[in-house]
Amino acid sequence: MTVRDIVKTLDGVLLTGEDLLDVDIEAACGADLMSDVMAFVKENVVLLTGLVNPQSIRTADLMDIKVLVFVRGKVLPKDMIAEAERNSMAIITTKYSMFLACGKLYEAGIKGGGIREIC
Repeated sequence: MTVRDIVKTLDGVLLTGEDLLDVDIEAACGADLMSDVMAFVKENVVLLTGLVNPQSIRTADLMDIKVLVFVRGKVLPKDMIAEAERNSMAIITTKYSMFLACGKLYEAGIKGGGIREIC
């Protein structure tokens, strides 16, 4: 599934990362605890979170996650969007809850996986 497909599936809004729209994503991780995200080891992953905090961008960068979805209609401050742009990340927002967003992606073909099934 591409980033473009994720935006469509989640009725999302792409805030940054237009150049990543055709990147293939194989798995998803839904978490608000960044320590859980760090335990999730997988390539080509999308991170779904409700944590509107610079730490979510920093953790994603550390884990080489290039696509983040902020759930529950969260509004990101401009400095977070700018940080994501500097790190070549795609940022998507969706009105859906974490539960529904993860379910919609699962139905569309995205799978979990990694060291532990926590995400």
